[in-house]
Formats: sequence, structure tokens, C-alpha cells
Amino acid sequence: MSLSIRSGFEYDLGYFKYFQSHLEIITSLLTEQRVVLFSWDWARLTLLAESLMLFIHPLVWQHPFVPVLSSQMLDFLMAPTAYLMGCHLHHYEEVAAETDDLILVNIDDGTVSSSSSDGVDLPDVPLAARECFLTRVEGLQMHYDLEVCHLGSSTDVNDQRAQRRQWQRKLNTHIQNITLELIVNIFREVHDHLNYEHRVFNSDEFFRSREPADQPFFKKVLDTHIFHSFLRDRLNRKMDAFTRMELSTRTEAYRLKSMTEFPRRPTMQELARKYTSPESRLSKRLGASLPNLGEGVGSLVGPLMQNSLKNIQVDSGLKSPQKPVRCFKLPEFPPPLAYHYVQNYYQVMITLLDKAISGVAFEDSSLLACYHYLRGFVNTVAGKRLDALEDFQNLYKTDTDIFPGELVNALVDSLQDGERAQANRRTEIKRLISRVKKDHERERACHDDEAVKRFQLPKKHMQLEDFVRHVQESGIVKDQGTIHRLFEALTVGQQKQVDPELFRVFYTFWKETEAEAQEVALPASVLEHLEANECVFKLSSSVKTSHGVGKIAMTQRRLFLLTVGRPGYVEVTKFRDIEEVKISSAPFLLLRIPSLKIKTTLRKETFEVNLKSEVDLWHLMVKEMWAGRKMADDHKDPQYMQQALTNALLMDAVVGCLQSQKAIFAATKLAHFDRMKLEVPMMVPKTTSETLKHKINPSLDLTSPQAVDVLLYTPGQLGVSFDTEGDGNPKLWCALSDGKVVVFDAASWSMQQSQVQVGSSRVNCMLGVDRQQVWIGSQDSVIYIISTRSMSCNKQLTDHRSEVTGLAIGERSEKYGPKVVYSCSAEGTVMAWDVSTLQVRKQFRLSCDRLQSIQLCSGTLWCCARDCIMEVWKNGTLNRKISLPEQLCGSPTAFSSFLLYQEKEQLWTACIDVGELCVWHLAELTKPFQRIQLPDCAGVTCLIKVKNQIWVGSRSSGKSRGKIYVVDTQRHTVEKELVAHTDCVQALCSAEDRYVLSGAAREDGKIAIWKVE
Repeated sequence: MSLSIRSGFEYDLGYFKYFQSHLEIITSLLTEQRVVLFSWDWARLTLLAESLMLFIHPLVWQHPFVPVLSSQMLDFLMAPTAYLMGCHLHHYEEVAAETDDLILVNIDDGTVSSSSSDGVDLPDVPLAARECFLTRVEGLQMHYDLEVCHLGSSTDVNDQRAQRRQWQRKLNTHIQNITLELIVNIFREVHDHLNYEHRVFNSDEFFRSREPADQPFFKKVLDTHIFHSFLRDRLNRKMDAFTRMELSTRTEAYRLKSMTEFPRRPTMQELARKYTSPESRLSKRLGASLPNLGEGVGSLVGPLMQNSLKNIQVDSGLKSPQKPVRCFKLPEFPPPLAYHYVQNYYQVMITLLDKAISGVAFEDSSLLACYHYLRGFVNTVAGKRLDALEDFQNLYKTDTDIFPGELVNALVDSLQDGERAQANRRTEIKRLISRVKKDHERERACHDDEAVKRFQLPKKHMQLEDFVRHVQESGIVKDQGTIHRLFEALTVGQQKQVDPELFRVFYTFWKETEAEAQEVALPASVLEHLEANECVFKLSSSVKTSHGVGKIAMTQRRLFLLTVGRPGYVEVTKFRDIEEVKISSAPFLLLRIPSLKIKTTLRKETFEVNLKSEVDLWHLMVKEMWAGRKMADDHKDPQYMQQALTNALLMDAVVGCLQSQKAIFAATKLAHFDRMKLEVPMMVPKTTSETLKHKINPSLDLTSPQAVDVLLYTPGQLGVSFDTEGDGNPKLWCALSDGKVVVFDAASWSMQQSQVQVGSSRVNCMLGVDRQQVWIGSQDSVIYIISTRSMSCNKQLTDHRSEVTGLAIGERSEKYGPKVVYSCSAEGTVMAWDVSTLQVRKQFRLSCDRLQSIQLCSGTLWCCARDCIMEVWKNGTLNRKISLPEQLCGSPTAFSSFLLYQEKEQLWTACIDVGELCVWHLAELTKPFQRIQLPDCAGVTCLIKVKNQIWVGSRSSGKSRGKIYVVDTQRHTVEKELVAHTDCVQALCSAEDRYVLSGAAREDGKIAIWKVE
């Protein structure tokens, strides 16, 4: 969308000369005041009113909006609700005198005032966002001055006009980006306080986390309708301009931090700059979203003077790639508004759109979508309902972002009996009607659940289910297993329900501990010993130790002594270096004081601290952290450490809220990893440890682990800017249950996109196409196409009648010929798609028991079904067919996967319930020439080839239910057995033959990253 601007340079930036007034108007809208615009020029009223709606996007104004009021309609200004209206400047004094509490905006001289004698108390926009906005607007004015000088050097009038139009279009985009960035910087941290599962916003916690000077602004905004609508979109994970810009401007440190489940505490880096100047906070906090502002405001002039606005790169959340602007000229509107003339006008417009559509290349899908959108509306008002539905069907396949669902649903409801009968005979329209109705019913069913709830403390006793919900809504912890252990701890020795007063005390203690951590003031001499992302999570009272008097501090990595008097740092131990922790006693006069002894592998002497009454709690916490660190190191899974830290802090809160003799016993219920260390062996097999590089958890934002159904690695591109093709880094796409797709940056393994929703059914397959699209085949029979730039799904292919089970990319028959993608569905249909036009070029159906996957090899398609594997020519003619090996014919098994090893002319096959691989010669497919037994394997789930190895994902029969076998293709023997998953391995993919990634079923739900030798 581009912003309409009046021709001539005077008005392009005229409004932005009063940028302070702009902020006051934005604040008035966000706090839902009654705003009246005034101007001598009627056109300016509409222009500015519509512009303001764009400036607060994606927040949507929820109140009356009347850009132009005539003199007979001035009584509308007496309405008691919030509104945005405009009237002629001639009425300014009259309106100001008659009505109180109005925000009066004189557009012509850029002033904002109030009709009340004592004024309206408008809070300031948050400081960091305000300074960022003012700096960017000043830079924009400088670019304007430079452009005026540049245009003055041209003598060709037509050339000047073309340059002016081009510059204005770019200016429009930059103005929108600057105002969008303002909104993003104001509300950037809202998502940190959302609970998506229960649709809860913890407004109190969000408010307390704001800077004191910014709190008056948020106090007014948080209770508005406009903010409530914004929250609803965030909870629906809407992929709009706000989300795109917020994601693209996240720092890598923030992304890595979001990959952890650490409770909120300030890091050493944040503490170090806690008391810095606002300018420093601006550059540190918002610098990622500010091109040319990396060194603060003072360094702005140099870079800006060297560039023109047409060259500056701005990280944009707007989906507006730099493409030539296409204009569609509307026909002249008929003067008499009689029915006959209006209908004729519609017909002329439809004819013009027909010609425009026929002249557009299929590759230009965005322009086609715009034309179908416009023609669909014209056909609707012209009464041609079936033609309108056909246009909207084409739009649905091309760009679902602009699909008018409510209009199409109303259009379907208005069909006459004869029209409905015709629609049922037209397959495409019938399919659209069915899908729209299904979507509408789903929306109605969940409409009541869409309300945004504010977190409230419980008022009645809670059984386990209610307790889990309240803890998740509070934001303390999401994991259900941890919450179940917390429930056991709080109900030790009593009826299995939690008293609301006990929950209140527990919650208060937890929040007070968080607040205390915010106030920890460590001197620079201490900070230099700690890593930038370390946080102090627990601080003891002043105690005597074997290294002097001080406070014991616990971070996620270590224990250290903060000495009193002259503050100093004494390292106690890192958790991975602990050898023994035990409770002892130290003599003091005639008494013995309880103490904690910690023995480490790096020191001969034992560290002893007289913790007195705190000793039992610290003993539990340190042992849990030690066990979690050991598990994290052995399994190369940092989440174990994160969970151990959460357990330790919950122990602290339980002891603090119970305040009874049973408190320590109750806290032992949360010693999860310390108990695991005693119950199960923690050692990981040497081969696994040497091959395993890292583990990541794609279900981190969810309340329980989700199955990893499909993995896809897409390579990166060097030298690619985000504005054109994405960020250029390689990516890992992970399909979870119910149509959720999570995207990781494969350069750092940080989560780039927490969730892209593709339907609500299981994803069966994924395929990268042209590095610009990812095709996703779903159980709901739809192929979803995701843009790798916007990370949103706006195209859908709906031609399959059964679940899509396989995708494969074809070779071009000619150098510049169309690229083809093949898809298959469970009932046996295979379709060939033209990638540029998204049209089916050919299709055929195979006779088999559930077609599961396809591969292309040397011009033929290989199709794997449960009962056979078929080689098929591209026209659908069967060439060869392989049945199950003889020894398996009598057993209730089926093919699960296959792999073509073209270099050796071999076919490798595997079955669902059999722990072996069969190797076939492509020239002789009567029987396999080699069978490879897989020890302790109950069935094979997936196969991939990496270098000269075959990696096999399996379902094992032993304690470790998910094993990976690495098979040597020369000797046909198992080289390695890798054990890293506690549930069966469901997905494997290769990252450029350097790494292999494996994903497991629901009980494990992790992704393991393996090194390839």
C-alpha cells in the first residue's frame, strides 16, 4: 500500500515539519481522545485523516471516523465517545467554545491544542521510541533538501516529473516505515507478556517493567479498545507489518535469549548500562532497527549527507518490494446515476480489467492478485455473483493476504437457487464455497475464545487442571511437567488442591524475588568476571565463609562470593566443576552452625559457607543446578540447564511461601534432575557424544513438547539484503503438530520465526523452491506456499482431493523452460505444477495402497506406496514395480521409505515394522541383493543419503526409543548407532552434507544436530 500525497514538494514534508505535533496526535489516537482536524483546504482533511490511520497501523481505530463534517453536521462533535472528525477552519472558534475535552488540530499551521481551559493531560510517547522517531524525521528532511538540489540540476521537464514521482513514491514508503517503526518501538515488548495458549496478557507485569517516565503513557493506552484489538491480533499470531518489522529488527542476542526459558532477570550487560543516558539507551536498545544510527545521534550527519533517499536501505515491515508501479485507469464515471448507465459503467470496467489480466504474465502473481481482487468487487456490485466468486477463487490461490473472506461468505449466502446449482457444477467455485463455509464455521466456533483476558489471581481452591492454567497464565512457567511437580510440592501432606491465599503468597514471593534481582547493583570489578548474558538469580544474606564474609550469589553458570565492605569477587565454582556438595557444621564458640561444603575439581580445598537456616535450601538448589549442568553437558542440550534453574527458583519460592517444617521436604519434589541422576544413568555413549553437536527445542514457546513431523534445510545466499530476498542466512524449517511451522536461523540455530500457521492439520512434506518459496504438503489436502521473505503463507494450491504426502522438484527440460514441482496424495494422484503460473500441467493416478512419497531420477518418477515402489514415466505410464521382499510378504508390514543412490545405481528400501534395510540393483529389481540388519530396531521411519553414508531414523525396541543408524555404503555395515532421542525419530535432513538434523516424536520433541565425518 502506498500513501497518497498531493503533487508538489511543499506538502510532501510540510506536515512532518511539525513532528512534535505529530507525536501529540498519535498519542491522542492511541489514548482514544476526541480529535478534531481543521483546515481551510477540504482535501487536506481527508488526506491527513487517512494518513493518520496508516500512521498507527497495524493498530486499527475502533471509533467514529468522519474526515469531513459539513456545517449542518457539527452537532456530531457533541458525541460522548472517542472519535476522529474534521471540519473547516472557519468553525474553529465555535467548536472550541462549545465543546470541552477536544483535541484540536490546526493542519495549516501545525498546532495542537485543547478546547478545555485547563488543557487535556496527554502523556508523552515513551522516551526511547520518541527520540528514535524525531531523529529519523530530521534525517528525512535532510534527504528532501538534497533531492531538491538534485532535481534542480535537470533541464528536461519530463525527466524532472518522472524523477519527482519516483522520489515521492519512495518518500511515501519511508514515511510509512518511520511511523511503523514508532509503533513497533512503543509496543515491541508486549509479546514477552502474552500467554498464547490461554489468551492472557499480564498487563500488571508489563506495566511494572516500563520505565517510570513511560508509565503514564501505558497507563492510559492499556485499557483502550484499540490496544485490545492489537492484543487480539498478537495472540492470533497475525503476520502483519508490525510482526515483520519486529522480527527483522531483533538483535541476535535477543533471539538467542528468546531461545531460553530462564525466568526474567537482568543480564550483566543490562545491569552495566542500567544507569546510562537516554541517548545511550536508544542506540543500544533500538539500534538494530535504525540504519545509520549505530553510533548515536551525533554521527547522523555524515552518512546522510553522502546518500540520497533513493539509495538508503530501511528495514521494512511493509510488504512493498521495489517494483515498477502499475496504474489502472478507471473509465469516466457517467453523469446521470441511472441504473442503466451505472451497469454499463461496470461492464466497461470489467472489459478493461479482462484486457489487463490477459496482458499480465503468470509470473507476476502480485499484480494478477490485485486485478482479480478489483474485478471480483466490480462483478459483485454488478450482480454477477458467480463471476465474482471465480475471481475470488483465483485470488485465494494467488494471495490469501488480501482475500476478502467476509465479503465472499456474504456473497455465497446471497446466491439464488439457480446460481447455487450452477456453482455446484463448477468445480473450482464449489471448492471455494466449501472452504469458505468451513473457515466461517471455525471462526464462529472459536469467536467466544478470542477475547483477551487479563491475568487475575485465583479466588477459589484449585485442582491440578486449574492450577496448571493459572500458573501458565501468570507467566511463571509453561512446562506442564514442571507445574505438576510444583503442585505436588504445594500440596504435600494435605488434600490435593491449592488454596487461593497460598497461590497469592507464592506468586507475590516470586515477583518480589524478580524485583530484588532488578535492584542488584554489582560493581564494575565484579561484572568483568561474569559473562554478558549471565544473570544473578539468587543472593544469600551476609554469611561467613572459608574465604571471608559476604553474600553467595548464584547465576545460571556459577556460584561466587560477593564480599562485603569493599565489594569484591571470589569465584566459588562453576556448576560443571562441582565434585561434591554436602551439609556439614562449623564450630562457633560452644555451638555448631549448619554449613554447606562444596568440593570442586579445580581446587584442593573445600569451600565452606555458614548458611545457618538457609543451608537446606541452598543444598537442594546447588545439587539441582549441578545435576542440570551435568545433563546439559552430556546431552549437549542447554534446556536441561534452563529447566534446572527454573526448578531451583521454584524451590526458593515454595520454601518462602510455606514457611513451615515441611517446606524443605516440599521443595524436594522439585529436585527433578538430582533425582534423575540417582534413578537413571546419565552417561551418553561415547559415539553419540562425539557425533552430537547440539540440541534445540522447537516447542519452547508451547506448554508441552510437540512431535517434529518434517524437517527442511534451505541454504543461504551471501550478499543478499533483507529488503530483496530475506536475510541471506540458511534456515531450518521444522513442522510441528497441527500445522505449526517453526523457522530457525541455521547460522546460529536461534529461532527466527516462532510459528507460521499452515492450516490446522499435520504437515506431511516440505520442499524449498527457488530459494524464495517453501511448499508444504498437508494432511488437509492443501499445498501451502510460504514466502521466505515475508515468512507468511499467502498462496494455496487446492487441487488435491486427499492428503498431500510427497513433493519433488523436477529438472528443466530446457535452459529457460518452466520449473516443475511434482506432488502426490495418499489416494494415488500425482500432479505436475508449473512453478511460475501455479497451474497443473498434467496429472495422473496410480493404483496402490497409500502413496507416501515421490522422487525424480533420470527423467522418471519413483513413487513409494505401502505395498509397492513404482517407477513411472512422466506421462503416468508404469515402467517397473517392486513389491515387498519375499521374506516379508506374509507379515503385516509395509514400505515406509526409500532412497535412490544414483551413483551406484542402487535402490535402498525400508519397512515400517522391520529392523532391516534392503538394497536393490536398479538393473535387477526382482529381489534385493543385500539385506542390512539394524540392531535393536523395531522399524525404520526415514532415510537420507549424506556423502557416502546412509542415515537411518528408526523406532527402537530398547529404552532409548529413537535411534539413528549410520550405514557404510561400501561395506553395507552399520558404522554408528546414535542415541539422542527418547521417542522415535520421525524426520531427518542434511545441511549441505556438513550436519544431519533429526527430529523426534512428541514424548521427546527435540531436534538433534549431528556432525558428519
